[in-house]
Amino acid sequence: MIPYGRQDITQADIDAVAAVLRSDFLTQGPAVPRFEAAVAAKVGVAHAVAVNSATSALHIACVALDLGPGDLLWTTPVTFVASANCALYCGADVDFVDIDPRTYNMSVARLEEKLIAAKTAGRLPKIVVPVHLCGQSCDMAAIGALAQKYGFKVIEDASHAIGGSYKGAPVGACQYSDITVFSFHPVKIITTAEGGMAMTRNAELANRMARLRSHGITRDPSEMTQAPDGPWYYQQTELGWNYRMTDLHAALGCSQLDRLETYVDRRHQIAARYNTALAGLALDVPWQQPDTRSALHLYVICLTDSTRHRAAFDGLRQRGIGVNLHYIPVHLQPHYRKRGFGPGDFPEAERYYSRAISIPMYPTMTDADQDEVVNIVREVV
Repeated sequence: MIPYGRQDITQADIDAVAAVLRSDFLTQGPAVPRFEAAVAAKVGVAHAVAVNSATSALHIACVALDLGPGDLLWTTPVTFVASANCALYCGADVDFVDIDPRTYNMSVARLEEKLIAAKTAGRLPKIVVPVHLCGQSCDMAAIGALAQKYGFKVIEDASHAIGGSYKGAPVGACQYSDITVFSFHPVKIITTAEGGMAMTRNAELANRMARLRSHGITRDPSEMTQAPDGPWYYQQTELGWNYRMTDLHAALGCSQLDRLETYVDRRHQIAARYNTALAGLALDVPWQQPDTRSALHLYVICLTDSTRHRAAFDGLRQRGIGVNLHYIPVHLQPHYRKRGFGPGDFPEAERYYSRAISIPMYPTMTDADQDEVVNIVREVV
């Protein structure tokens, strides 16, 4: 079976993790701040807060921006459920903005229409979470302009997009957002086995997220309600969680980060071969915004004939191609149907779901493996 994604672990990665195992620190040692500084430098932002997953990063980002009961968060329906769940963790409500039919990202036109109606109704979102699906940035300049006009905060869910760029700047630079979140799950661009990171230009947000990832505890006397009792003293100043990243995971991340550009370049080579080889078939290949460079976490084909979708998916898997589908629209999940959503609410997202198939894409994929994928896609489609 040729999988849709696969991590690449080298001897350098193994040596980096082994060095931590032989050190005095397995958890809260020097590797985590080193990884944070390296990613911050890579994307050109002042602050980075490493955590144990991108889901945790989304959660503490929402809390740091004071999302709570009575507030509203909007995101895209075509994403993993975490992009919406982070609002529910805070007691807030969720709504969705339909996707652009070419990029499959949040549609700026639909967002603006919804904002106009929401302002009239007196129910604007507090936070909007655009998701950079497959690694391609949303139109962040346009979203940022709407944020200024309508007064909402922006969290970029860039779980797929480290190594990508928008208008010449790295994804994660937070030029048009308050916080950007990365994922380091094994099949993402680089991995820490499990892990995530929140990026921001705002020191106050960074400090608060750093507290929230560790039970809401501070050891900084300037943040305490009284002078410390002694050098052992700490205070829990608010409710937080145990969302810390370990030094083991961070060491792997530092090693992987050295190959980020190599990985993304290889993904672009694979995508270019797919674009050529699949031309003329009854499917759409990924469309690239001219002012973005996707990190190409996923390569999604969309069949022209949705009635062939299930048969094509099954046929590819039966022939040893480990395809997947990213994602089932969140509003169609049972939990969200209980919250009042249902079929027909977001037509472009549902149309995408009826046609999309993620075919194999990972940097160690050989040309021979890719040729096999192409031949079977041609046969099946």
